[in-house]
Amino acid sequence: MKRYCGRDFTDEDLHTIVQLIERNPQLKRAPLSRLVCERLNWVRPDGRLKDMTCRVAMLRMQADGLLTLPASQMGQHRRRPEFLPTPHTDARPVVTQPVHELGAIQLHTVAAGHAQSRRWNEYMARYHYLGYTPMSGSQMRYYVYAGEQLVALLSFGASAWKLSDRERFIGWSESQRQKNLQLVVNNARFLILPWIQCKGLASKILALAARQLPREWHQRYGYRPVLLETFVESPRHRGTCYKAANWVHVGQTVGRGKKSRVHSQIVPIKDIWLYPLRKDFGTVLCQ
Repeated sequence: MKRYCGRDFTDEDLHTIVQLIERNPQLKRAPLSRLVCERLNWVRPDGRLKDMTCRVAMLRMQADGLLTLPASQMGQHRRRPEFLPTPHTDARPVVTQPVHELGAIQLHTVAAGHAQSRRWNEYMARYHYLGYTPMSGSQMRYYVYAGEQLVALLSFGASAWKLSDRERFIGWSESQRQKNLQLVVNNARFLILPWIQCKGLASKILALAARQLPREWHQRYGYRPVLLETFVESPRHRGTCYKAANWVHVGQTVGRGKKSRVHSQIVPIKDIWLYPLRKDFGTVLCQ
């Protein structure tokens, strides 16, 4: 039995994948992953195939010597997309007025594959200290407006695979974590545009996102998350806005990174903040 991307693969499953590759040499990786999902019934709660997750799993199987995938169509030197600044994302005049004097705060979802999506990426690349990183799997991205004025951007996606301090806070078992991890959603990026300097705005946005996200996540993916998580790099940031929005600080990461197999720190240590989206989140996650 092997485990990849939250799923256990039996020897029979692995044999099936190898056979599908051998019998369909003309298939590229994307259609191959869809075929594997169909054969193994690997689907999301809304019935859609988990083909992106499957591609990641098969890459890890290949790294472990279990199979050989068709050559990638992206080439051997795939680079993170680069965004040359355009006038659309140029800095605006500084705004310092109190939050209550701004227009109504609204979160607008970003549609993938459109000009507004590319512009969201450009804002992140230009102004967020971590830059822009493509997201895979289930995700939601938002533009945040105060009236007609763009003030912030944020995104949510897949949670971290394992976090000892998070696991202690939830109190779930290993099998419960593997079963219910999709119900935990990560606030991957949060950017207040640097010329927007309004005290209290960030926590107000977080509170609105916590109310709006579960409904829209359910509309898109067929289920409601019950817990949010995020990571705040210390000492660069203190997480003040998360604290003000009633998120709970539960501990720190160990600095090994998401996919690392080493046991020493290789990335900055970050504070872990959680926000329950319903009172019985622990009961739901521990089922």
